[in-house]
Amino acid sequence: MSMTLRIAPSILSADFARLGEEVRAIEAAGADLVHFDVMDNHYVPNLTIGPLVCEAIRPHVKIGIDVHLMVEPVDSLIPLFAKAGANIITFHPEASRHVDRTLSLIRELGCKAGVVLNPATPLDWLDHVMDKLDIILLMSVNPGFGGQKFIPSTLGKLRAVRQRIDAHQAAGGQPIWLEVDGGVKTDNIQQIVRAGADTCVAGSAVFGAPDADGGYRGVMQSLRQAANQ
Repeated sequence: MSMTLRIAPSILSADFARLGEEVRAIEAAGADLVHFDVMDNHYVPNLTIGPLVCEAIRPHVKIGIDVHLMVEPVDSLIPLFAKAGANIITFHPEASRHVDRTLSLIRELGCKAGVVLNPATPLDWLDHVMDKLDIILLMSVNPGFGGQKFIPSTLGKLRAVRQRIDAHQAAGGQPIWLEVDGGVKTDNIQQIVRAGADTCVAGSAVFGAPDADGGYRGVMQSLRQAANQ
């Protein structure tokens, strides 16, 4: 397979008491991005971390910080995360009054911009904003909690989005990453990548890796090998 797979461990599953150490460890183990889950107990039923934590971990890693905003409203937090060192900011279109404007705001602040589609969110949201997207994130679980099982219908959705991206780029459009988040494991990553994903978020699969199996480096190598089989 010629495509380079990006792996973005989600710090939602990390040891929060040792967060600086944890992000340094995943970078050393070969992670491509730090996936940073922001939940507000309003758009989703959980409360996690904000811009202060992003700012705190920024000096610990050179890899990009991929901020996934599960918050509503979304626009007021975007400048705070851009200032805190985010490289990518994605949001759920249902949480924005003006999706086109929110994407423009993220890009104006120097970050890559993307939308996140929940399992039951239709692809129509993509129709008029492809020119402003750097990344499309498909949720393969319902957002709110880590450790959930992958929803199989995501595979068909991935294939449909991959077709849209390929058609957009064939017509002269910019490259767009296709990311998937939720329940990614060594036993399903090959199907996920074959369906079109080039960026995989893995939370409990990485942070729950036993040291006996090589720890974080071992599990990331296993994910890459499984994806390329």
